[in-house]
Amino acid sequence: MDPRAFVRVSIGALGLRIAVASKAARAGVHASSSPCFCEIRLPYFSTQTVPVPLISPKSAAPNHRNIAACFYLDEPALLKLLSPSWFRSAPPRLEVVVFTGLQGSCCGVSERKLLGTFSLPVSLEWAEGKTIQLHAGWTSIGQGSSKGGGPAGAELHLNVKVEADPRYIFQFDGDPALSPQVLQIQGSLKQPIFSCKFSRDRGSRLRFGLADTPRANSWAGPFSEKEKERKERKGWLVMIHDLSGSPVAAASMVTPFVPSTGSDKVSRSNPGAWLILRPDPSGVDSWQPWGRLEAWRERGKWGLLGLRFQLVGEGGLGGIGNGIVVSECVINCKKGGEFLIDTVRFRPGNSPAISPVESPHSSGDCSFNLGLPAVGGFVMNCNVHADGKKGRPLVQLAMRHVTCVEDAAVFLALSAAVDLSIDACQPFSRKMRKEFLRSESSS
Repeated sequence: MDPRAFVRVSIGALGLRIAVASKAARAGVHASSSPCFCEIRLPYFSTQTVPVPLISPKSAAPNHRNIAACFYLDEPALLKLLSPSWFRSAPPRLEVVVFTGLQGSCCGVSERKLLGTFSLPVSLEWAEGKTIQLHAGWTSIGQGSSKGGGPAGAELHLNVKVEADPRYIFQFDGDPALSPQVLQIQGSLKQPIFSCKFSRDRGSRLRFGLADTPRANSWAGPFSEKEKERKERKGWLVMIHDLSGSPVAAASMVTPFVPSTGSDKVSRSNPGAWLILRPDPSGVDSWQPWGRLEAWRERGKWGLLGLRFQLVGEGGLGGIGNGIVVSECVINCKKGGEFLIDTVRFRPGNSPAISPVESPHSSGDCSFNLGLPAVGGFVMNCNVHADGKKGRPLVQLAMRHVTCVEDAAVFLALSAAVDLSIDACQPFSRKMRKEFLRSESSS
């Protein structure tokens, strides 16, 4: 598998100190009442706003492993930034603009105050694919600095690094419910690398050795099959096979998607769930849980899909308290969106630092880590189709998390489950697509 070149620009180890306390007071900077934050800007990318902790002049420098923000640039984005035709007046710059006060505005009036700005020009060395430390340490942003606006003696600590961060790109060659091939994309080349098999046959758990996974709860009462389909969605299974036809990952619906009381929608309080599985290295017909994906519809008229994904610890079966949440997001069902795992953008418990998060080992001798501070940042993303449409998930996966095909396969199984959750969570008053209404015998 050949990766596609990406560059990661990371900004971290943020801290602010002001040498003389009286000057800090006159500037309105008080650790207890005036929080500090910064806007990190790069042309053509969304501004990222993050807090900046105040540090005592006698304290040690911030931890260099604490990443505050990242930008990811592929070759077209780099060429656009470096093209002189786009910037006739001045070259593009990475800017870190520091403020004190509250983010946003009140009654249209901003309550923030500019302390200063740190900036670096975008240069050709960004495109060389090497690890480059552009800045590390303290720099003055107060009065007397090139763009100072704050008190004299105001200093910002930050690390800015550029490094290669290649990705594998895959695309389902059709809706996951139609059992498509999965292609790897490298430029204009599209090469089959996996196949996807969707099934509604509840008995398939036994054939594929999933009998030890949690079973979906059955509804009580003398319902007909059609009545059951209108009241619950369960038994969905996605198998990912390699080119030899061997199963290398699976997504099994282990908690049925059922409407909440007095509603026709799946609620946050009772979400449906998928278990993402990988082959157990001890046997062909045995599987181990790798992660758990929960999905629901948010309350309100806007049609929002809620998703939460957690890694499952060794020996666990994905209980709420038995995993590490690494992604939680809301997607507009009418427009579609993106499911993302990024340890910088999502931190469990809103921790200011990246928490160590280790994934279970892959099958065989393959293994990888998610969210370790040394390699924190982007892990994977996939697009999510809009409600009522068929999806063809496009999946991007950081190369550093892939050492064998099973590593990529579990993320593809997760992506299929994310995509199918749009259908599983649609209101029960609507008729399901025919792919989900086949009889058990035809699955």
